[in-house]
Amino acid sequence: MNAVRDGKAMIAAMDPQLLPGRFVFVTVGDDAATLSPLALGSFRETEGLSLILAEADAPADADAGAMPMRCITLNVHSALDGVGLTAAVSGALAECDIPANIVAAYHHDHVFVPAGMADEALAVLRKLQAG
Repeated sequence: MNAVRDGKAMIAAMDPQLLPGRFVFVTVGDDAATLSPLALGSFRETEGLSLILAEADAPADADAGAMPMRCITLNVHSALDGVGLTAAVSGALAECDIPANIVAAYHHDHVFVPAGMADEALAVLRKLQAG
């Protein structure tokens, strides 16, 4: 399957799907070796290793501000050098006051939204896709 580069084509083909489960973003230290294999995603920052974990896998001492989130996967194979998808998605969600953390992986983009706003976010993204 070829990656889609054109912004309008990516939006039209994004087919947003809500993944099951709830996730949290945490920063880990000494327990990184234990938690890293459980992570849906990771990123090394100056302050430490950030992990995206299933809520059930988060350490008991995780940051009290770790907001439970749901993940919406955009099923279009978006090109790494494609332009416009992230801006359109974040803009549509921002217009509805829905916070979003977007993680771009090799094949797809994944939009993390507060758990209580997931259904509304999914509806916004499907409306964006429909044009």
